[in-house]
Amino acid sequence: MTGTGSRTDAAPDNDTAVEPRLAHLSTATLSDALDRLGLPGGLHGLAPLGPGQRMVGRAFTVRYRPAGDPPGTVGDYLDDVPPGSVVVLDNQGRTDCTVWGDILTAVAHAKGVAGTVVDGVCRDVHRALGLGYPVYSRGRYMRTGKDRVEVAGTGDPVAVGGVQVRPGDLLVGDQDGVVVIPAAALDRVLGVAVEIHEREESTLAGALAGATIAEARAAHGYHELQRRGTR
Repeated sequence: MTGTGSRTDAAPDNDTAVEPRLAHLSTATLSDALDRLGLPGGLHGLAPLGPGQRMVGRAFTVRYRPAGDPPGTVGDYLDDVPPGSVVVLDNQGRTDCTVWGDILTAVAHAKGVAGTVVDGVCRDVHRALGLGYPVYSRGRYMRTGKDRVEVAGTGDPVAVGGVQVRPGDLLVGDQDGVVVIPAAALDRVLGVAVEIHEREESTLAGALAGATIAEARAAHGYHELQRRGTR
């Protein structure tokens, strides 16, 4: 299954120290970098469950489909999720039944999972909020997904918010939402994002030092930062 942002580049074999390189970069800055590089990335319609959320990790993907007869299960995949990963659940954007609740939240938190992204809704939100466990979804709804949906596969490319997410891609979430960075494009995206971050900080410093906003933006090329093909 692919989304509107289909990609074919493979993940690199040796990509380490991911979180330190992303720690100070916002999803807004990363989104601008993805725009400049012509890559899809913003997972539209997904919002943080609670205030102060921050999440960085590699995607562990799970794909759902409507339950058959007899119905399959909503899955015991969490036992296979490595610590530091982000669980990415493609429930086709359904808001009538959940695929993430308190048991999964508690176990994921105990395992050191970085967070969960649901193209759909979650429930038992008190558990995630109480633990400070990051969840990004289309909302919350108490109705169970059991006997309504079933796991169709794990470790496959999935579509979330109209964007393809592959196993091993990087997910970054904050108060503005979630972006996905193709694993093979990480270094390119980081290079552009760091440049954008530094130029925005310089723009702000100039404006606070007395320049007009127009002057500060012109001095640092603010209006072209996200433009495709900009150097």
